Parts: sequence; structure tokens; C-alpha cells
Amino acid sequence: MAIAFTEDDLGGNIINLPRRLERSLIEIGGTLPAWDVNGSFLAAHTTEQYHIAMNSVPQFRETRSRLRDVLESEGGGFAVVRLGNVTEALGAGEQFRRLATALLCEVAVPFQPFRRWPLWKEIGTNLNARPGLSTGVGYNAFHIDLVNATLPADYSTLLCVRPDPLGAGASILSNAREAVSRLTPQSRTALADVAFRYGSFFDLSDVGEEYAPFPILDGEPEARGFVRFTAKMLTEAVGLDERHAQAASELADQLVAGQLFYTLRRGDMLIINQHRWVHGREPLGDGQEDVAPEDRRLLLQLFLRSTGAVSAPAAA
Repeated sequence: MAIAFTEDDLGGNIINLPRRLERSLIEIGGTLPAWDVNGSFLAAHTTEQYHIAMNSVPQFRETRSRLRDVLESEGGGFAVVRLGNVTEALGAGEQFRRLATALLCEVAVPFQPFRRWPLWKEIGTNLNARPGLSTGVGYNAFHIDLVNATLPADYSTLLCVRPDPLGAGASILSNAREAVSRLTPQSRTALADVAFRYGSFFDLSDVGEEYAPFPILDGEPEARGFVRFTAKMLTEAVGLDERHAQAASELADQLVAGQLFYTLRRGDMLIINQHRWVHGREPLGDGQEDVAPEDRRLLLQLFLRSTGAVSAPAAA
């Protein structure tokens, strides 16, 4: 049965910042330099500047340790960092985005694999988009981002600038590893076959090569491997035979059975460990056409590569 989780229910996955830390972050928010990028990655000198600034803030190291533990420990895999008060003080513009980027540098290296987008990619609300897309208004089914790349992002981050003013559009999450453990051995064997396809591969950087076809279960250790799943392969992929479609459908059912919901508030930053968890979104509220475009739901997306907290990958 699907479970709607409150902040109290999620407990350790919610990172509420101490008031002293919030005040300190607001103070340094206006002093952080603009970032530079090296290809698709945040430049190493920017990462180092942000690292020095963040580690000068009282109480930050304790918060960083807790955040890393929530994301990486057994049974963990996602976190919501509550930055609402910081957003109210700094606004949601460049100062706030620099601060959010600096915080994420303490998890892994920020990068943007989509060449046509800036470091933080806007995910707005487009009434003309297909409902199931990230910018659409309908149900966005479970998936990992960049599922058909040989090197998907290790973490996917969603920063809420504006929640749906109609109160809907909850983020959905499910522990893919636990879902797989509930499958029959026959289904797991089918999911390990190189038999699945989804999506195009265009204008991308630093995510390896196109992976088509790919296995859903790659047999790699959890720290390196992925459960390469997107529910859209069940309705949009071409040439999937009955055996593999059935196994993927069983996994989809298990993901839904174990799903949880969380409605992001303004300033909430959701960080998802893609080696363990899949994510998606419930439909937005009915009546979006009556909401002014500038008031509709707006998220910012940024990806992270686990190559160390203070150094970007060497340029090719």
C-alpha cells in the first residue's frame, strides 16, 4: 500500500538546519563568488572556494556529516534539506543558487550533462507538454535520470523554487534495491538480460556512451551499479518481448507498493542517490490553466558525480 509520509514520518531523511547555521548561511550567501564551469563540471577552483567558505560556518560540519550519512548509509539513499528560511532571506536568485551549489559540493561534484542547459536546469510547468514529462502536469512515473547512459549521474537533485500553488505534485520515491529483493528469482534473471531500451541520447557530456539495449540489473555492487528503470519503457519502448515486459511490470508494481510521497516546500532540496532510489511525481493540481505562468510550480535540477567532495574529475 502506498504511504504518504509527513516530515515527522521521514525523520532522519529530513535535514532541518539549526537556527545558528541558517543565520550563518544567510550571511555568507551574499559573499560566495559566481561559479565557473570546466566543460560540464563545476570548476575545481570554484569547488575549492565554496568548500573553504562552507567549512568556516559554525555547525556546518556536523550537518554535512549527517547529510552524507543519510545519503550513503545502509537503508538511506535520499535526503530533503530544508532551506526555506534561507530562501526567504536571500530570495531564489543567484545568491541562493550559489549557496545551494556550495552545499552540494560537500556531497559530490556538481555537473550538468545536458549541454544546452546551465548548471541548474529549470523544470517549470508547461501546459502544452506531454503530461508525463518532467515539465508536464500529469503523473511522472518512477525512473532514474539518464537511464540509457553508461554512466548515469550518481545523484539527482531537485530544488523547489515554487511548489504547486494548488497543493499537489508530491514527489514520489521508492527504494529500488528493496523492490528488487521482493521479486522472484525468475524475474531478477530476466531483468539482468541486456534487453531493455528507452529514450534518445543527444547532446550529452560526461555520462559515458549510449547504452541501448541495457539490463535493468547490471550485476555491479550497489556503490557502482544501478537499477536502470523507467516505467515509460513499458508503454513507449519498441520491441520488448513478453517475458521481459512481464518482469519489468512486476518491478514497477513493487516500486509502487513501496513508494512514499513528499510534497516539496519552497526552499526544499531533494537529493536522490540514484544507485538505490527511483523518483517521480504525482499529478499537479487540476486548474493549472487558471494559475499565472509566473506562479506555477518551478524546480531547479542539478546532477552530482561521486568523484570526491572537493575536486572535479580531470579534464579529458
